[in-house]
Amino acid sequence: MKYFHIISFLIFFVLMGCQAKRQTPDDVINRYYRNGKFNGSILIAHKNQIVIDTAFGYRDFNTKAALTKETPLYIASLSKAFTAVAISLIVEKGLLSFDDKIEKLIDNLPAYFHGITIKQLLNHTSGIRDYENLLIKEGLTNSDVIHWLHSQDGLAFEPGTKFQYSNSSYIILALIIENISKMSYGQFLTTNIFKPLQMSHTTVYEENASIPDRAIGYNRNKIVDDYSILTTGDGGIFSTANDLYKLDKALRAGQLLSKKSTELLYQTPILKNGSNSKYGLGWFIEKSSGVMIAQHTGGLAGFRSLFWRDLKNNNTIIALTNQGDAFPIVDFLNDIKNTLK
Repeated sequence: MKYFHIISFLIFFVLMGCQAKRQTPDDVINRYYRNGKFNGSILIAHKNQIVIDTAFGYRDFNTKAALTKETPLYIASLSKAFTAVAISLIVEKGLLSFDDKIEKLIDNLPAYFHGITIKQLLNHTSGIRDYENLLIKEGLTNSDVIHWLHSQDGLAFEPGTKFQYSNSSYIILALIIENISKMSYGQFLTTNIFKPLQMSHTTVYEENASIPDRAIGYNRNKIVDDYSILTTGDGGIFSTANDLYKLDKALRAGQLLSKKSTELLYQTPILKNGSNSKYGLGWFIEKSSGVMIAQHTGGLAGFRSLFWRDLKNNNTIIALTNQGDAFPIVDFLNDIKNTLK
């Protein structure tokens, strides 16, 4: 009996210790902010209910202008989800097929692009070389990227055989959207996605675009490292965590796309070696124990972004920062996920 009481006593204190150590999302976020690792906005939804919707720090460190939940931040590669939805909308209208060959849709593409399909652009199996890290310069446009692709000696691999992330592929998708819709990429997204979802703080950064009170990009030392290029399709969008959550809810509810089209966003291709790629249409996909995760990160200049979606349990984590390299995205995501278990 004495040993039973001792064991019970120990179990009680172990359980109490576990409860004491268990952190909330607020605990994690505040710790990252206090340690200088996060300046930006965060939205977290648990089982379809918002549990965190807040902003920290400055949109402009030089003027000390506060960063609010309404402050647009550059979302970098999270823009690819919008491009994929835009293409899917055009497919639903019967103006395009995922199996269409891209040389039939754009005239000024390199000859070595022959045979690449829309879907291969979307899921990064096209073999088209990535311009990023090789061509970035202030004022870079989609036309500059196409010109650079003409100077390359061919594809990196046979289309459909491998996965290789390619920002260039999504620039071509933006040009296809423009060719078919007869609208600029920004106009198409505004008309067909932003306005229907009332995403009032979301804008495509095109030439002469004005985004009032947007965040300025900085590095970890608070030195300006602002966004300064003009490519679209692969990036180019400023948004807020709350606006991105509107996209999340709309996709879950079938508000933008049909159920079939939405499911295609999360379908990953089988590669030539028989393995499944982990990228669908605009989303990295993880499947485990009946749970599907659709997620994406983004980063350029002084901006980093995270959009993580548990499609089964209705959990969402969105984080946007304008102090880019100060933010350890993977550590933050893992810490937040632990609080939602």
